[in-house]
Amino acid sequence: MRETVEGYAGPLTIEQFKGGQSNPTYRLVTPAKSYVLRKQPPGQLLKGAHAVDREARVIAGLAEAGFPVARLCGVCTDPAVLGTIFYVMDMVEGRIVWDATLPGLANAGRAALYDAMNATIAQLHSVDYESVGLGDYGRPGNYFERQIGRWSKQYLDDADAGRDANMDRLVEWLPANIPANDETSIVHGDFRIDNMIFHPTEPRVLAVLDWELSTLGHPGADFAYHAMMYRMPPHIVAGLVGADLAALGIPSEQDYLAAYNRRRGQAVMPEYDFYMAFNFFRLAAIFHGIKGRVIRGNAASQEAKARIAVLPELMALAWAQAQRAGAK
Repeated sequence: MRETVEGYAGPLTIEQFKGGQSNPTYRLVTPAKSYVLRKQPPGQLLKGAHAVDREARVIAGLAEAGFPVARLCGVCTDPAVLGTIFYVMDMVEGRIVWDATLPGLANAGRAALYDAMNATIAQLHSVDYESVGLGDYGRPGNYFERQIGRWSKQYLDDADAGRDANMDRLVEWLPANIPANDETSIVHGDFRIDNMIFHPTEPRVLAVLDWELSTLGHPGADFAYHAMMYRMPPHIVAGLVGADLAALGIPSEQDYLAAYNRRRGQAVMPEYDFYMAFNFFRLAAIFHGIKGRVIRGNAASQEAKARIAVLPELMALAWAQAQRAGAK
């Protein structure tokens, strides 16, 4: 820290953040300010997994583009220092929100926070990734073809977790109905309300967190993943189904999509229901994988069991999105 981080002065105390991060994350506290350190976990790692140097790279590129991320202080690719590679960034103080209905806020405050989120994801998808050195951050084009193939294979290969008629239909329908409009942007991959730090008092996003799943991909898929909250029952994962949005001052799904389209300079997104079907399918495939691990004795948490309990409903919901997109 003394050699690398501008303005650093000890003494230093270290506290690990609790929670489900796959990359161990720590708060570094000094008298003047706090920092955050993210590192790879110890042990043998799958190729390409836990690539914290990749996270640091996208954070640096996005900062150059004026996108709200924490300031990167330094990257260490020498495992001799801490046992695995790591990076350090500024600690951003502000609000983290876990409930998308935003309890405790007035209606105007809810509407303003939703507008800030919408503006932030539209800004991300409008970044000229070539100009900030991220032209090789992923494989441009054919995003859906590659992703559908990957998740279909995971689903079909996991014999322990069994098969489901709705998923079987999706495995067949999705690759045959990929929209023709192929475009590429930086995508976050997990753009949820709880992966943002909001200003303590203003309706403004100070930093978007958790870039572990980011790549070059299709912006429509990334936006639809973010907007899944509108079609997701809260007992499956955090969602808005059943909430009285008008009474809460939260924009409707149609208005939220229209605001994003307006910011991206496009009139409509006719493939939106396909993007939704893909994202529900992807999430169902992830839960299906958890089921397989539980059956094999590799996952025994209460959260894993809860995922299995809602899996049939999630798979049915995934097929329902395809039907909204014209599937028979």
